[in-house]
Amino acid sequence: MNKIKQRLKKVKSLMRYAESETGRNKGSVQLLAVSKTKPTAVIAAAYQAGQRLFGESYLQEALAKQRALAAYDISWHFIGPIQSNKTKAISAHFNWVHSVDRLKIAKRLSEQRPGHLPSLNICLQVNISDEATKSGVTLEELPSLIDQVGLLPNICLRGVMAIPEPATGFESQCLPYRELYQTVKKLKHVSLDTFSFGMSGDLEAAIAEGSTIVRVGSALFGKRNYK
Repeated sequence: MNKIKQRLKKVKSLMRYAESETGRNKGSVQLLAVSKTKPTAVIAAAYQAGQRLFGESYLQEALAKQRALAAYDISWHFIGPIQSNKTKAISAHFNWVHSVDRLKIAKRLSEQRPGHLPSLNICLQVNISDEATKSGVTLEELPSLIDQVGLLPNICLRGVMAIPEPATGFESQCLPYRELYQTVKKLKHVSLDTFSFGMSGDLEAAIAEGSTIVRVGSALFGKRNYK
């Protein structure tokens, strides 16, 4: 498991370098370790190396990991597509949800959040590249959804999440994040302080364009096994 520690150090060093190169404050970007399909032993190793934020996409797999790692002070983030029949469990067992793509889902998370828990932090997923295969609202739909979701109790609307189509070249990677960041900033919603941008392949571009949380899986844990 020393490999996990080394990879974690390498990714964080790259994040700090990207912050420095783009004039960002050191530590202004958080690392979300995407641990879907990975065993609990790998998560435990990353935790022992100092990682606290973990992202999961498959509900039943995530709940099993949460039970196994109940003694660990982990901040659990749900980052996968959300079906209506999964909202009750998601609202009860996660600290953050990055993939809210419609008002119906936001309402269900709000209604089903247990009263003894703090407000659920959520991000709205934006389909920034208008890909038919991806979830998310369009840039044009985003302002209205922000206004509606911002009124709901028991959740705290924190910002936006995006997964642009793959691009080669730094500037090409930057463009979709830049457009979304500038769109949100023009809305002047004080509570919107979170930009869940960037993965293993475009981390530096995302940080250059305002990311506050990068979602990194393969660079930390190696290729995923979906079998």
